[in-house]
Amino acid sequence: MSQVDIAQYTINEEPFYEAQDREIELYEAAYKQRLPVMVKGPTGCGKSRFIEYMAWKLGKPLITVACNEDMTASDLVGRYLLDADGTRWLDGPLTVAARMGAICYLDEIVEARQDTTVVIHPLTDHRRTLPLDKKGELIQAHPDFQLVISYNPGYQNLMKDLKQSTKQRFVAFDFDYAAESIETEILAKETGLDTATAAKLVNIGITARNLKGHGLDEGISTRLLVYAASLIKDGINPQDACRMALVRPITDDADIRSTLDHAIDQIFG
Repeated sequence: MSQVDIAQYTINEEPFYEAQDREIELYEAAYKQRLPVMVKGPTGCGKSRFIEYMAWKLGKPLITVACNEDMTASDLVGRYLLDADGTRWLDGPLTVAARMGAICYLDEIVEARQDTTVVIHPLTDHRRTLPLDKKGELIQAHPDFQLVISYNPGYQNLMKDLKQSTKQRFVAFDFDYAAESIETEILAKETGLDTATAAKLVNIGITARNLKGHGLDEGISTRLLVYAASLIKDGINPQDACRMALVRPITDDADIRSTLDHAIDQIFG
């Protein structure tokens, strides 16, 4: 790979990330050993931002793949394509990462079919290899290569979960929404919103998360709180910003909407 190829995957500016515990230190230890990493936690709690931050901190290129139910093994490893000169091989993102020594981040890995995720197994043990069966090539992963996967355990069921044979190839981090004071600081630093208003938004977020399992499948994410904070910072009325960014995206249930709208009015009224 040329330097130009690597450059497009390099994170040049520090992503904002507020540590919740010792995850930075522990991830650095995992990377030093090139251990594959699994990051678990609810939607919008900072999993992807954490991986971006660690790639920047370690100075390593990052290739991110948003997994989906239609993704095939060829989408990950590569395929032959037809062009004017005949056929040519095109590496998939996992293969590119293994060749160049990037961190490959498979986001929401359980959305992919289980027969697709099996292709990562040889990269997650002592072999650190990737067979390209269609091409007849066996890639030995670059010494800097690391595989990272993430998923939201709250959405999983028997049809959408990782096999134990896959789980036990990774070290794992449990993520959750940050503590109230840290989440308030995140909103203030991320958007420039004053701390007092940011704290009110976090209060609304906590109220919604307490409804999880009682009418809500998932609470209000830190990501949505940032959206609301950005709107308020830009001059939008706080109640309007909260309804638009925090309530309407997460539920169509009239009773739940009414409960959250009432909480917004109480906090910002």
